Amino acid sequence: MTNDLNKLNSIKSWSIDDRPREKMLAKGRQSLTDSELLAIILGSGSVGESAVELSKRILNDHRNNLNELGKISIKDLVRKYKGIGEAKAINIIAALELGRRR
Repeated sequence: MTNDLNKLNSIKSWSIDDRPREKMLAKGRQSLTDSELLAIILGSGSVGESAVELSKRILNDHRNNLNELGKISIKDLVRKYKGIGEAKAINIIAALELGRRR
């Protein structure tokens, strides 16, 4: 049952036009939402939750404000979100810091 749930929520089961990476290739980076961009950075979700769904939840918890999200610690990301380990948390923080510096 868990594997069936993972397959249903997996981005690979989505239409090609809806997959973030493919959407970026076909329509350009401007066509992606913040949650889709964050999902690309994450690379994968967790059991029962796609990377896009996890990204939406993370952003929602931070009022969809990337500046606010950029202030959270690596430790807090790991502690608060199932499916976010240290490596994914570091990817998020590094990407947001790179954007801030830009």
